[in-house]
Amino acid sequence: MQKQNNLLIFILTIGVFGILNTEMGVIGILPDIAEHFRISVSKAGWLVSIFALVVAVSGPTMPLLFSGINRKKVMLLVLGVFVFGNIVSIFTSDFTILLMARIIPAFFHPIYCSLAFSVAAASVSKEKAPKAVAKVFIGVSAGMVIGVPVSSFIASTVSLQMALGFFAVVNAIAFIATLLFVPTMPVQERLSYRAQISVLKKSITWLSIVTVILLNSAVFGVYSYLAEYLKTVTNMSSYSISLMLFIYGAANIIGNVVAGKILTNNAKKFVVSYPFVLGAVYILLFFTGEFTVPMAVITLIWGILAGIGGNITQYWIMSAAPETPDFANGLFLTSANLGTTFGAAIGGLFISEMGTQYVVLVGILSLLLALVTILLRNYMYSSKQLST
Repeated sequence: MQKQNNLLIFILTIGVFGILNTEMGVIGILPDIAEHFRISVSKAGWLVSIFALVVAVSGPTMPLLFSGINRKKVMLLVLGVFVFGNIVSIFTSDFTILLMARIIPAFFHPIYCSLAFSVAAASVSKEKAPKAVAKVFIGVSAGMVIGVPVSSFIASTVSLQMALGFFAVVNAIAFIATLLFVPTMPVQERLSYRAQISVLKKSITWLSIVTVILLNSAVFGVYSYLAEYLKTVTNMSSYSISLMLFIYGAANIIGNVVAGKILTNNAKKFVVSYPFVLGAVYILLFFTGEFTVPMAVITLIWGILAGIGGNITQYWIMSAAPETPDFANGLFLTSANLGTTFGAAIGGLFISEMGTQYVVLVGILSLLLALVTILLRNYMYSSKQLST
């Protein structure tokens, strides 16, 4: 049984990696896409921004609509859609078709990711659930970190079509593995749509959503401009910047492993301490970011904390609405994407008005607000337990 659960979680991790790889990996080949389709790089960027927007919009609704269907069938459907979309992307010469080949799978993105988290958690005991989810999060981090340099390398050394083919192959592997090794998973107790949506009546749910938006804003509002920070403030070379981004990404994966153990042992206390720890890192970044060695150390620690943060935000919403895991994970995906968009937008404003060094303030302010919502949620939860 343990081996079967481990295999299931591994396949889910590969599936999530394939989907996130499709979403984020295209960042590494935007110049190649612009050249191939004879469009501007900013227009090619629609492949990223519109994909993320669709994920944010469909996050709560799509997992809800598919919540009563056999989970294996749903996972095969989503992976099949991604494989087909990637194959179309390889052969089309029309940018509009390429855009549609990404928009349609984007609607299905939240279904698979929310299912992956829910199924991983349900495959083990309640106490071990955070550790199982953390393993799936490795796929998320790897998809975001590995996809960009790998697709860029393939496009530069072979061709753009082969880089797009890389996305298709990963999703095809996940599809075949799911078909052959994942057991059928019919939904035993189906909750009505009304029952699932009713979690939005709880103030604890909304506090959790706001917390996720703020924590994601704190991380991605600064990380979105890390390359620019390293270039203008730390004065690093292009090669050194690439190395630092790789360090951040590898540390992110380490953070996922660490998070599973921490959230299993003492989740609530660690969530409260998280804004303080990450805030301290940002303060150090502000005052020592111009020095190469301290910046390298800070980037490593920051990457680990960012990986932990992803697990914290998923746990925070899931623990607020455990009775509706698929819908809760959909809310998490929407909140996370909104936080990323909000943080990056505010970070850009700080840079244009005050300078690149001051983008750190976005992270610090977001963390202060997140601490308020975390403490408020804990207070409400404790009061509720005392009253019962």
